[in-house]
Amino acid sequence: MIEESEGRVATIERKTKETDIFVSLDLDGSGEYDVDTGIGFLDHMLEQLSRHSLIDLKVRAVGDLHIDFHHTTEDTGIVIGEAVRQALGDFKGIRRYASVMIPMDETCTRVTLDVSQRPYLIWKVDFSRPKLGDMDTELFKEWFQAFAQNAGITLHIENLYGENNHHIVESCFKGLARALREAIEIDPRMADRIPSTKGKLGI
Repeated sequence: MIEESEGRVATIERKTKETDIFVSLDLDGSGEYDVDTGIGFLDHMLEQLSRHSLIDLKVRAVGDLHIDFHHTTEDTGIVIGEAVRQALGDFKGIRRYASVMIPMDETCTRVTLDVSQRPYLIWKVDFSRPKLGDMDTELFKEWFQAFAQNAGITLHIENLYGENNHHIVESCFKGLARALREAIEIDPRMADRIPSTKGKLGI
């Protein structure tokens, strides 16, 4: 349920039998965050997303963690993606494309995206451990898939090299943050135009 949407801010709540998620964000913020999903490592990653994208982000998630972390992780990606899409409004004036390389000690990850309304995820990231803390490493792809689909973003993430699994996943979130920051930034040369020769984004 969309509670609020005005300009480049959005507040969304999503309740199911598995999770209860609240997200509020401001695309033109300063990177302030207030995140509590009940999953410590996921909180840490979402804080990185907020700080490095300069998106102000508040997240509250209550989920069936007694089963596992899957539903809470995926549904958090869904709602944050929905909020980004809602806050973007008519997409006028945005830069649309961005590509970044994020080094983190021995790790380097490339993130490329298109705010296109044609959601797609390419995920070329492997982990050598099944868990980081209590979180299954396979769930990170689920988060990015849910985010990309619901934000309407074509998102390519490729870990070029790295050994430390924490560094690998953190470079993915920081890469998304920096690319998203650039792609959704208003380009003064675009004025109030849609960044497409079709006059609309999407299929």
